[in-house]
Amino acid sequence: MCVKEIFQLNNADYKMGNSYAGQLKTTRFEEVLHSSIEASLRSNNLVPRPVFSQLYLEAEHQLISNLEACKRPGNEEEEEDDGSESSSPLIPYQMKLPPEGCCTTDGFCQAGKDLRLVSLSNEQIEVLSGFLLIGAKSPNLPEHLLVCAVDKRFLPDDNGRNALLGFSGNCVGCGEKGFRYFTEFSNHINLKLTTQPKKQKHLKYYLIKNAQGGLTKGPLISWKGTEGRTQQSASSSTSSVLSQPPESPASSTTVASAESIAGTNQNPSTGFLQAGAPTDQALPRAVTGISVAHSNRDSSRHQNAMKTNSLSSQNMSRPSVIGNLANSGPPKKRHRGWSPDSPSATETGSIQSNTLAQNSGSKADIVELACLTQSSLLGPIPSPRTASEEPVVVPDNLLKICRTRPVIFKGHGNFPYLCGNLNDIVVSPLLQNCYGNTQSLPRVYEQHSTSVTTVLSVEMQILLTVYYLVQLAPDQVPLIEDLEHILVRAWQESNLTETKQYQQAVSQSMSYVSPQTLAVTPKQLTWLAKLAASSCKNVVRILDSSNSLAEGLTETFKLLSEGKLQGKNFVVIICITKNQSTESCVVVTGKRQARFLAESMLSPKDHLKEINYELVTGKVGALGAFFSSLCPEGDIDTLLEKCNQERNGQGSCFTASLKKFDDTTAQRPTICSVSNKETCQIHPVQLAVARKLLSHVCAIADSSTQNLDLGSFEKVDFLILVPPSEVAYQQTVLRVRQSGILVELGLEAESVANQCAEQYVMKPTTEAQSKFEAFQQRALKNPYTLFILIHDHAHWDLTSGGVFPQSEPFLCLADRIVNCKEMKEALNMLTLQVTSFPFALQTQQTYISPYNEIHWPSSCNNGVNLYHENNKYFGLSDFIDSTYSGHRLPLLRYDSSFEAMVTSVEERFPKMHSAVIWTYILIQHYSAAMMVTAGHSQMKNYSSVETLEIIQSLINSTGNCPSSHGYMVLLRIPSISLAALAYERLCQVRYRLGLQYRFEIILGTPNTKINIDQHFLTQLKGWQKIEDPDWAPQTYLDLEDLPCILILSGTDPYGESFPRSAKYYDLRLINSTCFLRTALEQELGLAACYLVLDAPGQTVIVNDFSESDLDKPGSTDDDEDNVAIEVTTVADSGKKSSIKRQRSYSNHSVSSRSSKVSTSGAEDSARHPLNAESVNFEDSSVAREKSKLRADNTKQKTIHESQYSEKHRIDLDQINNSKKGSRRTSKTYSSGSSSTQTPILGQTSSQCPRTKAASQPPTMFLPKLVYEIVTKVDNTGVAKLSSFLPHHSVHWITSFHPSLAKMMTSTEQSLYYRQWTVAKQNHTDFNKTQSRTEMFHPRRLLLSGPPQVGKTGAYLQFLSILSRMLIRLMEVDVYDEEEINLKAKEDSVPQQKESILWPDLETFSKLPFDYIVHDPKYEDASSVFSRDLASNKGYKANKKEDDIYLRRHTTRMRLSKYAAYNTYHHCEQCHEYMGFNPRCQPYDSTLHAFTFSCSMLGEEVQLHFIIPKSKEHNFIFSQPGGQLESMRLPFVTDKNPDCIKSPVFTPTTGRHEHGLFNLYHAMDGASHLHVLVIKEYEMAVYKKYWPNHIMLVLPSIFNNAGVGAAHFLIKELSYHNLELERNRQEELGTKPQDVWPFIVIADDSCVMWNSLNTEICKNSTSVPAEQKISERNVSLKHVLQHIETTAEIPHYALCGIRKWSSKVNSPYLAEPFSRCHLHDFLLLNVDLTQNVQYNQNRFTCDEVDFNLRVHSAGLLICRFNRFSVMKKQIAIGGHRTFLIKSKVPDVPMSISPSQYICAPDSKHTFLAAPAQLLLEKYLQHTSNRLFPLSVRNYSHPVLSVDCYLNLGREITVCFVSSRPHSLNINSSGLAFSGLLLYLCDSFVTASILKKFHFLKGATLCVICQDRSSLRQTVVRLELEDEWQFRLRDEFQTANSQEDKPLFFLTGRHV
Repeated sequence: MCVKEIFQLNNADYKMGNSYAGQLKTTRFEEVLHSSIEASLRSNNLVPRPVFSQLYLEAEHQLISNLEACKRPGNEEEEEDDGSESSSPLIPYQMKLPPEGCCTTDGFCQAGKDLRLVSLSNEQIEVLSGFLLIGAKSPNLPEHLLVCAVDKRFLPDDNGRNALLGFSGNCVGCGEKGFRYFTEFSNHINLKLTTQPKKQKHLKYYLIKNAQGGLTKGPLISWKGTEGRTQQSASSSTSSVLSQPPESPASSTTVASAESIAGTNQNPSTGFLQAGAPTDQALPRAVTGISVAHSNRDSSRHQNAMKTNSLSSQNMSRPSVIGNLANSGPPKKRHRGWSPDSPSATETGSIQSNTLAQNSGSKADIVELACLTQSSLLGPIPSPRTASEEPVVVPDNLLKICRTRPVIFKGHGNFPYLCGNLNDIVVSPLLQNCYGNTQSLPRVYEQHSTSVTTVLSVEMQILLTVYYLVQLAPDQVPLIEDLEHILVRAWQESNLTETKQYQQAVSQSMSYVSPQTLAVTPKQLTWLAKLAASSCKNVVRILDSSNSLAEGLTETFKLLSEGKLQGKNFVVIICITKNQSTESCVVVTGKRQARFLAESMLSPKDHLKEINYELVTGKVGALGAFFSSLCPEGDIDTLLEKCNQERNGQGSCFTASLKKFDDTTAQRPTICSVSNKETCQIHPVQLAVARKLLSHVCAIADSSTQNLDLGSFEKVDFLILVPPSEVAYQQTVLRVRQSGILVELGLEAESVANQCAEQYVMKPTTEAQSKFEAFQQRALKNPYTLFILIHDHAHWDLTSGGVFPQSEPFLCLADRIVNCKEMKEALNMLTLQVTSFPFALQTQQTYISPYNEIHWPSSCNNGVNLYHENNKYFGLSDFIDSTYSGHRLPLLRYDSSFEAMVTSVEERFPKMHSAVIWTYILIQHYSAAMMVTAGHSQMKNYSSVETLEIIQSLINSTGNCPSSHGYMVLLRIPSISLAALAYERLCQVRYRLGLQYRFEIILGTPNTKINIDQHFLTQLKGWQKIEDPDWAPQTYLDLEDLPCILILSGTDPYGESFPRSAKYYDLRLINSTCFLRTALEQELGLAACYLVLDAPGQTVIVNDFSESDLDKPGSTDDDEDNVAIEVTTVADSGKKSSIKRQRSYSNHSVSSRSSKVSTSGAEDSARHPLNAESVNFEDSSVAREKSKLRADNTKQKTIHESQYSEKHRIDLDQINNSKKGSRRTSKTYSSGSSSTQTPILGQTSSQCPRTKAASQPPTMFLPKLVYEIVTKVDNTGVAKLSSFLPHHSVHWITSFHPSLAKMMTSTEQSLYYRQWTVAKQNHTDFNKTQSRTEMFHPRRLLLSGPPQVGKTGAYLQFLSILSRMLIRLMEVDVYDEEEINLKAKEDSVPQQKESILWPDLETFSKLPFDYIVHDPKYEDASSVFSRDLASNKGYKANKKEDDIYLRRHTTRMRLSKYAAYNTYHHCEQCHEYMGFNPRCQPYDSTLHAFTFSCSMLGEEVQLHFIIPKSKEHNFIFSQPGGQLESMRLPFVTDKNPDCIKSPVFTPTTGRHEHGLFNLYHAMDGASHLHVLVIKEYEMAVYKKYWPNHIMLVLPSIFNNAGVGAAHFLIKELSYHNLELERNRQEELGTKPQDVWPFIVIADDSCVMWNSLNTEICKNSTSVPAEQKISERNVSLKHVLQHIETTAEIPHYALCGIRKWSSKVNSPYLAEPFSRCHLHDFLLLNVDLTQNVQYNQNRFTCDEVDFNLRVHSAGLLICRFNRFSVMKKQIAIGGHRTFLIKSKVPDVPMSISPSQYICAPDSKHTFLAAPAQLLLEKYLQHTSNRLFPLSVRNYSHPVLSVDCYLNLGREITVCFVSSRPHSLNINSSGLAFSGLLLYLCDSFVTASILKKFHFLKGATLCVICQDRSSLRQTVVRLELEDEWQFRLRDEFQTANSQEDKPLFFLTGRHV
């Protein structure tokens, strides 16, 4: 295109771009240009701004006005549709013609790059600062969005305003930047418009990233009201609204004024947004104020308008603008003083939307929210208190009167100002935030919503709240999660109903009328609320106030002060203001409810602070005095002291009781189970998880991202990060020692491995930093070692390192280690995060890809056990299920007596923290229970039945065993201060009762070691046979069989494992106000264990809940490896269960061998939502009904059974068996406790505690509130616990989120949390929010599994198999076969010793040629006849007769540094060689045609070269046209040590991934030319995997050809290229013979090369001296350069090396060189072998055929015996790609070789295979029938003329060449048993054949291309003279005519 044309096109573009309104305003041009340039100069923004946009402003206004006039009234919503202007007069518009050669395809830019969202969703798109990704709609692609980058200044804000005029955008496809006109940009992206392009019409959606990091369609761009598109109305109503001050409430806008606003063209939301409120605040007033009063059509319109604005405000990435409209953006016409960077710009006045909604997800944040008392997300805008409005005064002594601190929940409207005694009340915004969040529609519903979507009105929200409070039990506390769920369900159901009605109306073409089902008027609200409250036994009181909330609160305080609200738990205040707006709040007055809600507002840290404060200040003294007053004899300490004195010798029945007990123990037979010290044993389930981990690591390595190169690592190193618990630390160290992993990985010597184990485990201490720095230094210094950082218990410390000060360094240590920049970027670092509760790591900001999550698999699939183990995991779901079993006491219980005492004491001490009260009461219960067990029966009423059961089982357990084995009781007290208090008190009581030698009390704190008394320490050493005097228990597992109370303190458990003897888990003191899923589940997971099932068929009720007990509400995740434990059956309740329980250590602590357990029953996943694969005999509902009936039937037996349980409390199993399955709570036991007698210390059973502990799972006691939450399910079957917030470090995106589904797998749950939760600011993943471009970390994995399931053992096993795999990756299987048909050579010509390295031409030419094939891969092929073979009656094969079809022998060899590699090798050195270096432009290659004539084919042959740009220097191209002329060849005299002269050709098929084409290391970095010879149909896939390799593409006619065709074309091409190079060099003055004539033909499986060196032993005394043969790996460069430097090498036709074998005793090794067959790797002299061709038709044995013809031509073939090549075993590709199958699909695949041929013209089934392949396979397998006289007749071979064909291993072939002057075997005196003539040419004559003699009856086989040539050959060779033919002896290959079959004729010699 000439310069003039370009100028004209640009001028036309200029005119077109400035014809927006039909003509340019030249009168204002200079003025506007001056103003725009000046404004640009004043701006600090580097991005240029449009200059001419405002020139078209007035015309645009006029145009929009005309379009608005043409539209129907009330149809604003259709303006955004693509076809909205179809009915309007269109301005003629003609698109500019695209430049010549540009792409014009829809969805692509003019540069040809794809812009469609579906194509770019997973691509990394670089977006400049200040730009946003926008989805544009094209009229030609309605189903697609086009991705473009647009300057956000030219886009509207959330309110649809403040968009800068004009346009600025970039193309994300080709990267072109700086489009200043949307007209120009629409032309570039091929919108092909018929109307004037407008950004408002075509830029439709924001594009956002989903949880998987993919780009997806986001919120709609709100263009309404922007750029002054509508005429400004000056009506008085509008002016009055716009002139309101920001302080005036929007609620003062009456319906009439709202109607006047709607009547104008002004945006209907203006009146609510102008006063400074976010759209969240304006929304409910718009709905409640407008939707009810207006007509249905207007209501729908306004709701949709407001909904759009609300949805826009929910987009967190786009700020919402607040402030007065008068100064809320740029002026409508730009002037010289305004800049987009000025303070009035959008970004300056924006705030983060929905802040309170984000923070309301966790109750720990309510303290922060409490300060926002006057802020609201809902209802009218708060206005300051007027002079007449008095504040609400909180009365004095409110706490003293009410005995509680009332909690006031803000609701709707203006909350009044409070003053006075504010310490006695608590104000919470929690309910207000819940209402606000409910108004916001989540994004997940946005794409499914219709124009009739409604929101819950204020009145409906209040009414639903009242309904919720009414249905609560008097002692039940309200949960905000329950109310949110109710509001969500109400919206979903109403919206679904309305949507269906809308769709039905549309389908019937009827006008839609919005239903008013959700519209509750204010008058109805009060009446309905009071009606509901009247049915709840006056628990809820409704106060309606006509003036304000202040009046209602004042009345409430008055009633509280007067005591008139006794029994009222909730007071709901409803106020209907004068302007008919509704305000509300809720006052919680119930003592239990108010205390719970007030304490739930505290964070865990604040809880502990409050507890410590009360302990330090002595406020708990009143509690002690109160408990002392309860004792019947005064102070309880006085009673204990009295007991102590009696014990010390003043006489008591207690001493006699002890003596009697000891005598009974002495008389008991000493039968006790032997202690089993747990050993580290890997079980199938752990091995399966380890393999899953390994498969994920391999998937990372196999991906195209190259983030992990496993092939470059030689070993594995690791570091384990554990929580700050000394016991958990020692427990992990113990597992590392027992696993032997340090020795296995080669990290430590066996002698010091145990001492060094602590260096590989780290906990947050002062030594942690040094350990990590050492680990980091090892990682940086050892790039060939793969380092694994294992973050165990990863959910514990998720605190960001940048949030907390250095004063708390250990709190954020995990973040500083795991997210360390050096660790994240190190390519040899892999991070594995291990947790039982992965929810907190599955947020929108997570670094872990969902594809890198490994979940603990299920134990069974469809009722079938996948692993034969006799153990079964018993988790939380099984504990829950025991509450439904009915045939025994539930394993999960709560203590009603304890709860009742707690309630009464809390009322007495309203100011004291609940945890202090609960702890004091439990200490009292334990103390009283100990006293009762010691004989003081008067104390039984001061303890509960459950506590008595615990203490009596503990104390009396030691009397049941001669070794004094006993139970463990775990008492969980989270507060360390309270735990110390309990420890001190219980030890004191124990000592005074004289029980200090009966059981131990242990205080377990996170940072201290286990400390026990010397008496019990001696017992433990004796039981465990420990002789070390310094031994002390390091873990809780060491306390096996020790009778003890373990007081476990600390805010959270840290994954400690507990022994099998732990019988009771007392969790009554856990924090029951912190409802977080992780917090509750980790407490409940303490009791998880494994059950060992010895007797099949007798099991407890055990549910398969392998993936975290609440990890999946209904189903299991069996997508990969299904790993089983066992499915269980329900045993007969009358039989004694033989289940042995075994505590699960961190690595699956089960010591017994697994055995398959018989299963029965059917799955019943509905019995409890957590039990996906539980087995039951009856339906859940039926089971529960039967349980109720049994409970009713046993009411009469309650007193009797209670008395029985009191008398025989020690043997509780007898009670269990007697109750026949009634489901019973603790109330049953307490009913008759007052009339029962308590046994004293001597009453024991005779069973060893170890046996009893192994017979059933432990029992767990919970607070009643936690018990109800854990066991409760909703109406969909989902556990209530799973609906809580996952972790305190995350929050919901909105409370309006869907619930977990019942049948969600762990993977689906992960995606759920990734979509609906985000990290808080203190979360370790929060920093990822700041850089949205950062995707998932490629080398981070997450392993999740239930508590105590064996994750430690699994990941230690993973380290083991990973190390073994890395070693395996460094090894290959190479063929290791000894040469066949060997014999000792006797008369060999001596070779000169001085020429040992290279052959001497004269000497070598005298060597005889060895016809025998020695390569073991030809063992099944026909032997080539020679005189030696005949004299030895044929050599015996090395394999036995039966072994010929067995797999070839291989040996595993470690790869050397000179190995060849496949495509999976990606080391840094060969990235550029492979074409993966970005600077290399891997796909920048060109296709060149190369044509030459071939006499053998009789036509010209056209080949194609694919030549990368980086390899073009190896070729010669014509200068004018760039046509390929030739391939450069070096000179014979070149001596470059860093260059290989011979081009390397590698024919390959089907091995694009596994072929060893990476020769970079094999060539030792030397320059070389490597060409892959491929078939045409494989060109694309080879080019993809090897982008930087030269490829020679064979013509399509050879797509079905064998390796012979590739060899033939390589040789023909090389000779033709040699001629071209000789001619070119001759023109340059070089002799033609100086051009290098050799090429290398190498197999694609050659992996390594070796060299033999012969050394004379120095100490040898024998004569001749002994020679030692050593072998070493050498590079391919060394081998080729050695051969290429052979003297007079142009005189050799073929040079090669031998096949490697580990047995180097071949007689050929005594000779450095041999004249014999060459295979797989050879140097071919294309000059000397010009007249000897490969047979292009051959599939097999073409190398043997070619070697024989080369030798018969008198040419030299030299094998260098000191070099060998190793061939890798590759199981795919190569000759295996040729499959012989029938053309008829219905015929079976198995086709015998006899079916490969058929008679001509017969109705035989034709085969889909090349004719030549069928012929070769037929002759190989059936020649023993074709040549019967030749079978094993080595002295009378088959004569084959000019060809070698494989006739089977039992037939010998004698090769003879018909060429003149050829070298042939002397056949004098030799009679042949057959004659084979294959495609005879003119050199074969009758006279030649008559020279040979044949046996009588010998077989003739003549093979020709067709039947006519077959007859002509018979006539020409005069075969009928000596051979007899029959018509039936003519055959053809089983091919159809179009496949050109081969024909052959057989005959007999006469």
